[in-house]
Amino acid sequence: MGWLDRDRTIAPPGFNRWLVPPAALAVHLCIGQAYATSVYKTALVKHFGASLTEIGVIFSIAIVMLGLSAAIMGTWVDKNGPRKAMFTSAMFWASGFLIGSLGIFSGQLWLVYLGYGFIGGIGLGIGYISPVSTLIKWFPDRPGLATGMAIMGFGGGALIASPVSTALLKMYDPNSGAKGWVASGDSVGKLFLTLAVVYLAYMLFGAFTIKVPADGWKPAGFDPSKVKTATLVTTDNVSAKNAVKTKQFWLVWIALFCNVTAGIGILEQAAPMIQDFFRQSDGVSLVSAAVASGFVGLLSIGNMSGRFAWSATSDVTGRKRIYMMYLGVGAVLYTVLALGGSTSTFLYVALAFVIISFYGGGFATVPAYLRDLFGTFQVGAIHGRLLTAWSAAGIAGPLIVNAFLDAQGKPGQLTAASYQPALLTMVGLLVIGFVANLLVKPVDARFHEPRPDRVRAEEPALEA
Repeated sequence: MGWLDRDRTIAPPGFNRWLVPPAALAVHLCIGQAYATSVYKTALVKHFGASLTEIGVIFSIAIVMLGLSAAIMGTWVDKNGPRKAMFTSAMFWASGFLIGSLGIFSGQLWLVYLGYGFIGGIGLGIGYISPVSTLIKWFPDRPGLATGMAIMGFGGGALIASPVSTALLKMYDPNSGAKGWVASGDSVGKLFLTLAVVYLAYMLFGAFTIKVPADGWKPAGFDPSKVKTATLVTTDNVSAKNAVKTKQFWLVWIALFCNVTAGIGILEQAAPMIQDFFRQSDGVSLVSAAVASGFVGLLSIGNMSGRFAWSATSDVTGRKRIYMMYLGVGAVLYTVLALGGSTSTFLYVALAFVIISFYGGGFATVPAYLRDLFGTFQVGAIHGRLLTAWSAAGIAGPLIVNAFLDAQGKPGQLTAASYQPALLTMVGLLVIGFVANLLVKPVDARFHEPRPDRVRAEEPALEA
């Protein structure tokens, strides 16, 4: 297994750094499938005879394990390099689908929790952080652009997975042409088997093509001394161990948690939510299942484009200011969605699109935010620890939405008014996140790692 070692991935002189983002995308596009779970959520509710909350737990476990594995394995990923991390991620992610399919075929929901949720979630976490610190090192001149490129694939994963999954479910289910069709459990199981094979192959392609820069490498014409252009940006470094002792880490944690909780609740419920918002008095929705599936794909475009566009914009505006937009403007848009989203499908889709672009932008901007505050020394490990905010949000977001909806009625009977309590709760969370982000200040120098150049500067004075 020596071919997976970090020293086998060091790029030769003259290597084009623009060949690295496609390798990162190969992993993130695959694990981004997690956002397409709403496509077969109703099918699993029917197959297992379970509630929305019980099926939503599958997604929540996966997100919890994403954050926990990223936090625990972050230092391991930094030490062993992206190729070994991507390979490990591919093994866990594909195994999660295989075990999940066994659970669906045998009618045992706990196996889906274990497979897709627990084991697949470990693959999510390792895969998510594996290319981020690598791309930050390849693009020290544009960290926001770099993290946007690395993470936009995760947002775009559902863009591919959603229509492909719908097409496969129709192909595997002979009753797909029936009116009011809901996919069978057998077809969802076969879908899981197919995704396991395809994702394993594509993620291994990313693992075999990723490269890390040699020590001391920097882009032509790049002067590190000119990076410090804003108050929050440091040229010092803070270790992962010390970063979690700073209030800045926890303020950013709260800001990310609030932003993710608000967005993840909508994403996990996206397909049925748009149908419920436009359900008529006779119980029939103006939005068909096929259109709802397309809406999931549209949200993926918003999620993916927001990750790239907003994160790249943060190189100009600064990370703190762009987070103020995610959280402040996001709270206003959520309020409009809750109170007036059902008046027009165009208004509903436009609001959801921008909201989800802010959600994706928050994810993509946060590694650069951490680099600004804590330096590049162990930014991958710090990022992994911060993703515990995603774990907590993965529980809170779906639980808030599903608990409110379960109290309002059953799937197929819900309307726009059923969603107002959950959406207004999200507004409150976004306001809390806005205040937390407002309180972020530069990290105190007592947390900085010793700098050799400072020691050398002091030595002559001591000798004198």
